[in-house]
Amino acid sequence: MNLESLVRKNRSYRRFHEEIGIEYEILKYCVNLARLSPSARNMQSLRYKIINQTEINQQIFPLLKWAGYLQNWDGPIKGERPSAYIVVLNDEELSKNYYCDDGLSTQSIMLGIVEKGFGGCIIAAINRPKIKEILNIDNKYKIIHILAIGKPKEEVVLDDIKNNDIKYWRDQDKIHHVPKRTLKKIII
Repeated sequence: MNLESLVRKNRSYRRFHEEIGIEYEILKYCVNLARLSPSARNMQSLRYKIINQTEINQQIFPLLKWAGYLQNWDGPIKGERPSAYIVVLNDEELSKNYYCDDGLSTQSIMLGIVEKGFGGCIIAAINRPKIKEILNIDNKYKIIHILAIGKPKEEVVLDDIKNNDIKYWRDQDKIHHVPKRTLKKIII
């Protein structure tokens, strides 16, 4: 798969085949892609917690908020939830400012996830204190966000924006539509 295909396929998936697990080695491979990514000042202060155990997944899931634009949807139902998570953290003892490293590293991780046949969603609306407690994360680490990962159970399509409406939506067949600005609109 070429880079454009990977980027097009790298969507925010929110429904998964929960019964299809993801091997720890695949998740570790994707975190290694983050390790190899550029880092502002080469500080490399980001850390990662890999979770692919069902019992921990069940504790993490209710602490996440899903799809703000989908007002009548509370998130994936049982059987459609992620089968793994990667918690992205910053080591505050190394640096309180991680600049753009979180974006660089999570994009690398998500492209690796897609390359391996999975998908995911970067979630920042999370209950950080409770997640820290459940995962026994040291106070020197600040949770930035969580990557929810699994085998996608939904189709996501890209549409051109109409009437300046950027909100993603689902149609009657549960196809997830993501409006994108045209290339002509973003190059100035």
